[in-house]
Amino acid sequence: MSYPPPSDQPNQGGYQYDPYGGQGGSQPPSPQQPGYGSPQQPQQQYGTPPQMPPPGYGMPQPGIPQPGLPQGLAVASMVLGIVSVVLFCIPWVNLICGILAVTFGAVTLKKVNAGLAGGKGMAITGLVLGIIVCAWFALWILLRVVLGAAMWSAV
Repeated sequence: MSYPPPSDQPNQGGYQYDPYGGQGGSQPPSPQQPGYGSPQQPQQQYGTPPQMPPPGYGMPQPGIPQPGLPQGLAVASMVLGIVSVVLFCIPWVNLICGILAVTFGAVTLKKVNAGLAGGKGMAITGLVLGIIVCAWFALWILLRVVLGAAMWSAV
């Protein structure tokens, strides 16, 4: 940081500000224009910070981990949905896994909306994957029936 060089001329028509306060007649610079700088904040009184009231009966204590809501059906729905997609080439296995994924996902979503369970994202994942697999299976059956009927009519 550079400072202007000291002037050799005496003060001409006013005071010169010394940031270190060395001259007895120095005055601070004029205040900044309105709108610039930080607004003046009232000084806070120091003391003890306000304390939180003690938790009521059945309320969780701060800093102590609480057990979460059950997520077993949500995990089962997601796992079965993924398994049904991975095993899409095994027709009846993927249908059973897909139906179970849809069922578990729907039950879990009802419980999540009632506040009795957690794992909404996993339940939605299992539900969507199960619906996709069931739709894929229905399309596969329809295709087989149509192609089978076309084959029998050609004979």
